Amino acid sequence: MSTSWWACVPLVGLIACAGSPPTNAPSPAQAATTAGAFSPHRVAKPTPPNALLVLAKRDATLAIVDPTTLEVLARIPVGSDPHEVVTSADGKTAYVTNYGGGTYHSLAVVDLTQQIALPPVDLGALRGPHGIAAVGGRIWFTAEAAKAIGSYDPASKSVDWVLGTGQNHTHMIFVFEDMNRILTTNVSSATVSLLERGAARRSSAADPKKNDGSPGIDWDETVIPVGQGAEGFDVTRDGTEAWVANAGDGTISVIDIGARSVKATVQANVRGANRLKFSVDGKRVFVSTLRGPDVVVFDAATRAEVKRIPVGHGAAGLLMEPSGARVFVACSPDDSVAVIDAKTMEVVGRIDAGKNPDGLAWAARR
Repeated sequence: MSTSWWACVPLVGLIACAGSPPTNAPSPAQAATTAGAFSPHRVAKPTPPNALLVLAKRDATLAIVDPTTLEVLARIPVGSDPHEVVTSADGKTAYVTNYGGGTYHSLAVVDLTQQIALPPVDLGALRGPHGIAAVGGRIWFTAEAAKAIGSYDPASKSVDWVLGTGQNHTHMIFVFEDMNRILTTNVSSATVSLLERGAARRSSAADPKKNDGSPGIDWDETVIPVGQGAEGFDVTRDGTEAWVANAGDGTISVIDIGARSVKATVQANVRGANRLKFSVDGKRVFVSTLRGPDVVVFDAATRAEVKRIPVGHGAAGLLMEPSGARVFVACSPDDSVAVIDAKTMEVVGRIDAGKNPDGLAWAARR
């Protein structure tokens, strides 16, 4: 006869436990994330002023990579099933969504200078955080299981704003710099939500000129039908269009943001599309797909296919180097990140990023 037991030993700032945990206990990876904030640590190789960040989902780690040498300088535990990552404006802190298909409810936090995990952010009932963006000093995220998006304020260390989408599988998020408009893709509903800030509710405490995403502001939602499996998307530099990659039917929906509707559907042949990103100069569109060996490149002006770049057995996360010189592609099935020369559109390097890499980010320390 087996006996289930659960013993806990108090430590500084957390409790270490052994045995069969209760259902709300943190996973071993999440516990390691919390413990890292209180452990003595020495940085072996300092984080460079500009660094590439790579999430490895199966390893539950964030890799800090020197973008010049492509060397992995550190691997930091970030909790179970990390999917997307962003950095603070000063490039010193990284925030990671712990997804779990709607099971988990935390944001991992990493000090990139000290290369240690900080205490994670508990999102409570906002389960399934996935898409994430850093705008206006806040961290914006989707919460799939709650059919919602939210905002975390690092200054107050609190979730200070939540808005429901009413759509299924709200997955990726884009927040405009003025924080007056937000776009999300809703995978299972095959829609995009365009959320626009309305007038402040009139009250003695309300300031109609206040523009910080605070509660007490009305928002209007326009639900725009797109293709099946809408997931990865990006917005043009002038903010007039959003291009949405539809994994289910292999098309790209081009949304006229001002008109709040789809203006064109590109028969792109990108079934299994995972991410879509514009080049830094806005002239090219790169699409990754988990179902094929190539990253597909389109001309943004003509919407015509330019090239298919072989990268491996499938690809997920996409990141443009801020200089525009290179494109980083997370080749999840191959446990590597491919480095593409943006000019020649050829693979020029590989990074050993850990098992099942996905989310990518650039950290520019200021």
